[in-house]
Amino acid sequence: MASKEITYKEQNFQLSYEIVNPGENKVLLVLHGWGSNKEIMKQAFGNTLPEYKHIYLDMPGFGKSTNPMVLTTEDYGHIVQHFLDTLDIKPMLAMGHSFGGKVSTLLKTPCLVLLSSAGVVTEKPWSIKLKIATVKFLKPLGMTFIRDMFKSKDVKNMSHEMYETFKNVVDEDFEDSFAKSKSKALCFWGKEDTATPLYTGEKIAGLIDNSQFYPLDGDHFFFLQHKDFIAQTITAQCKEN
Repeated sequence: MASKEITYKEQNFQLSYEIVNPGENKVLLVLHGWGSNKEIMKQAFGNTLPEYKHIYLDMPGFGKSTNPMVLTTEDYGHIVQHFLDTLDIKPMLAMGHSFGGKVSTLLKTPCLVLLSSAGVVTEKPWSIKLKIATVKFLKPLGMTFIRDMFKSKDVKNMSHEMYETFKNVVDEDFEDSFAKSKSKALCFWGKEDTATPLYTGEKIAGLIDNSQFYPLDGDHFFFLQHKDFIAQTITAQCKEN
């Protein structure tokens, strides 16, 4: 495990990362989802794809990486690119789960692997809409404790910077970025995923010109049980020009 300090918008970020198969030339960058870290991604893919040098990165504010400021997804993309430039690494392939899928898309690698990526706005359940309306109604009255009661479990105990970052990215419409992607995209999805439903994967695959879609059994973390199939498909489909 290693750490690299980079500076972005006059703020210092300490980024934790790990390299697997350091002697290989082709590079695979793997990015985790919101609230997760590099360890779950390494658990899934660390023993696969031996022909690649793997880079597992804790994105700012997750795992052992720091985040001193409020960020957007575009900021994450710039920070990750700056990290890669600092290490003088040009990935052939970026793989991202959920939120990490959006960040991976921004990196414009030749091959892109999306694992139940976020980025398509979904209809909120009635219960969530009621919570939002209640918070908006009571906020002018100074009743901020109501807001804290309704905070998502994804942001409990998070810093102010990460909570505001979460609000920036959680309902972000990323369809334009997918449509602009020139990468060869392999889109893998869990059929029972409720966080990023199957239809959102079908939509993303339809937005990216050069894409293939693979619905697989499982929920949002389906890739843990299908890592070998995903790795075999990558080997077959993501070849250097």
